[in-house]
Amino acid sequence: MAEGKKLGGAGLRGQVAGKTALSTVGVSGSGLTYRGYDVKDLAENCQFEEVAYLILKGKLPTQAELDAYKTKLKGLRGLPAELKTVLEQIPKDAHPMDVMRTGCSMLGNLEQEDTSTMGVFPNQEECVDRMLACFPSIICYWYRFSHDGVKIDENTDDDSIGAHFLHMLRGEKPNELHERVMNVSLILYAEHEFNASTFTARVCASTLSDIHSCITGAIGSLRGPLHGGANEAAMDMIEKFTDADHAEKEMMGMLERKEKIMGFGHAIYSESDPRNAIIKHWSEKLADDVGDTVLYPVSVRCEEVMWREKKLFCNADFFHASAYHFMGIPTKLFTPIFVMSRLTGWAGHVMEQRADNRIIRPSAEYTGEELRPVPPIAERG
Repeated sequence: MAEGKKLGGAGLRGQVAGKTALSTVGVSGSGLTYRGYDVKDLAENCQFEEVAYLILKGKLPTQAELDAYKTKLKGLRGLPAELKTVLEQIPKDAHPMDVMRTGCSMLGNLEQEDTSTMGVFPNQEECVDRMLACFPSIICYWYRFSHDGVKIDENTDDDSIGAHFLHMLRGEKPNELHERVMNVSLILYAEHEFNASTFTARVCASTLSDIHSCITGAIGSLRGPLHGGANEAAMDMIEKFTDADHAEKEMMGMLERKEKIMGFGHAIYSESDPRNAIIKHWSEKLADDVGDTVLYPVSVRCEEVMWREKKLFCNADFFHASAYHFMGIPTKLFTPIFVMSRLTGWAGHVMEQRADNRIIRPSAEYTGEELRPVPPIAERG
């Protein structure tokens, strides 16, 4: 099992900030569970929609429930005309996470959650299902319009959210392998306890704010490079290496210069990230499928160097970089995929916070001046 670290110090590390029944990190199984199910088992046996159902509704669906849920989500993929107009105004060089933030916020203006009765949220699940269905449409509509001048039809007939995303992005249905890898990837990123973006969502929820504000805030937290974006940074690095030996030479130089290398180590796991072995397996399959002889061996050598030199392991992001690349996904869209998945965890936490709420308001340790009088303006230096 990937055990959790003993944490303490700044950044609230090691502090219990609430209760959750959604996931455990570094406690049991391979190291990550969703509602008691090991993520390894879920990734091997489930579709992402099953895991979304589990996180949001509390149980794995029956076949009939899954079929009905997927049919419902398919019918919610289309974007309002007003939202498309907004997306068409966002420039090509905008940060894709800013696009997701704006898209979520605009959707909240057009399709508002019912917050008319304080503390009662009768349509929160409907709002979440809508976001789950249309977040892939939001990022792909903007990307294809701003980069290719194409207004895509976001109402595809693909069976899964992952296939729907790839179809809109590439203009053709993905093959079975690519759809399977997208399912696995979305499952691995779906939930991860009280990370920064999830805690942001819970703080916002504790004020009894609307669901779109909670998710928009979470997206803003994930946009920061110390939380999201490690897979993009990993891709930027590994694509510069010509082969495994070159990768090792450059990595050693980066370590000597004490440069930060993204995609390694984790704030919670101490020995390994259980998600890494799973996505690494699928990255290797994709490499074989496309005939890659550079990127995957480079990634493996980077992993070996970091463990040998620093005892740092790959986290979930590192082999995601090559996996996404092999499927033809532009690097700048890696983190928005995280949003498409983690929405389920964020929303689950929002609903959990609302169900047993108390506003989150910690105290601070004051480090400023002692009490002092205000001097006359003429005496101020």
